[in-house]
Amino acid sequence: MSRELLLLVDALSREKNVQKDIVFTALELALASATKKKVHDDADVRVEVDRESGEFEAFRRWLVVADDAVENPEQQIGLTDAQEQVGDIVLDDYIEVALEPVDFGRIGAQAAKQVILQKIRDAEREQVLNDFLERKEHLVTGTVKRMERGSAIIEAGRIEAVLPRDQMIPKENLRPGDRVRAWLMKIDRAARGPQLILSRTAPEFIMKLFELEVPEIEDGLIEIKSAARDPGVRAKIAVKSNDPRVDPKGTCIGMRGSRVTAVTNELAGERVDIVLWSADPAQFVIGALEPAEVSSIMVDEEKHAMDVVVDEDNLAIAIGRSGQNVRLASELTGWTINLMTVEESQEKSQTEHSKIRQLFVERLDVDEEVANILIEEGFSTLEEIAYVPLAEMLEINAFDEATVTELRERARNVLLTEAIVDEEQLEKVADDLLELDGMDKSLAAKLARGGVKNREDLADLAVDELVELTGIEDARATSLITTARAHWFEA
Repeated sequence: MSRELLLLVDALSREKNVQKDIVFTALELALASATKKKVHDDADVRVEVDRESGEFEAFRRWLVVADDAVENPEQQIGLTDAQEQVGDIVLDDYIEVALEPVDFGRIGAQAAKQVILQKIRDAEREQVLNDFLERKEHLVTGTVKRMERGSAIIEAGRIEAVLPRDQMIPKENLRPGDRVRAWLMKIDRAARGPQLILSRTAPEFIMKLFELEVPEIEDGLIEIKSAARDPGVRAKIAVKSNDPRVDPKGTCIGMRGSRVTAVTNELAGERVDIVLWSADPAQFVIGALEPAEVSSIMVDEEKHAMDVVVDEDNLAIAIGRSGQNVRLASELTGWTINLMTVEESQEKSQTEHSKIRQLFVERLDVDEEVANILIEEGFSTLEEIAYVPLAEMLEINAFDEATVTELRERARNVLLTEAIVDEEQLEKVADDLLELDGMDKSLAAKLARGGVKNREDLADLAVDELVELTGIEDARATSLITTARAHWFEA
């Protein structure tokens, strides 16, 4: 038997072009599997084959666990019982008992060979995959081997990859034999079929295609900062020059548009806008919205959003067909973009100023003239009036030092009173509301003032009711109510 094992290992190693050690490991697993069938289906069996003589030994083993943690007696043993056999044994060690050599017979040997062949196939496949990954080829070029349920199986050298239907460019009609390029999106090592998952719709794909067409990108003179796509229709890429002598847009477009045309042809006619990247978010958004011209822009850092004002003639261009232009610009820059006309901007500004004016008049007990001066000077909250440096407020020509001091004192008193009231309200709030994801003490106090004191109260609200009660954004209100209702559906 030992000589037969050595001959089998040598033959399989040569035939499959894998290392002998891989075959020996597969052989040990196969022998363990066959031995297990003779002992107990749940038994943990280990087989050790001598690499020189071909002789093998089989052992049955048990994992040492805590006395109260034994779940499978066929594979585990309690620490107390284990120490009766081996005095110095500790948790997570193994107790092993040698097994008598088993005569596998013709059926057992055949089954062992099948296991060995399967393990070798897995090893071959893993080796090919590792060789491919070592080359760090994120862009895969291959031939469509066949179509399966709408997905394309791509043959790239010795390896197979899958291009799922939802990762193909819409209206693209791939057929067996077609040459195709795609981005390596992920690796699924658990898959029984092709493990490489490709994409032709990912933003990274267009970035890699430009890297192929524009040598200056590979050389580091130009950098692609981000990309956004509506696959097969339109895309935007943001480029930055690391050399002041190089024009990033012109370089990526190429002579008579040759470079950008090559990318467009690969992407089934997808039109590409090349945008200059800027460290200034507002300037970056203005560039991303081209060809529309922006009249003015307001940045809200807290909400990571921008109100972009365009005139009537540019509104349709800024929005694009079915909102495509503004959507791509938002994805490219990472900012939420709210487009509006000059009239809408003025109306929004007046509404906001009206709310702030009312706040100042009611809370600070001042007339509208004083409230308007504060608004014109850029104040919008009581916190700003209370805690902005005194020197800045003294620069307001319309106020003397006594007025400034009085305004700051009133603002601080109002905030202190609100904080005390909030603490009192929080005592009425149930823990299940305070511990809800997305909840904070300030919001919980507002809810308590409106009679919402526990999770069920919040779950019963509609989104518009929550917005009206607290003044938070629709998206946050929706998220909070969804979270509050989650336990309704757990059963």
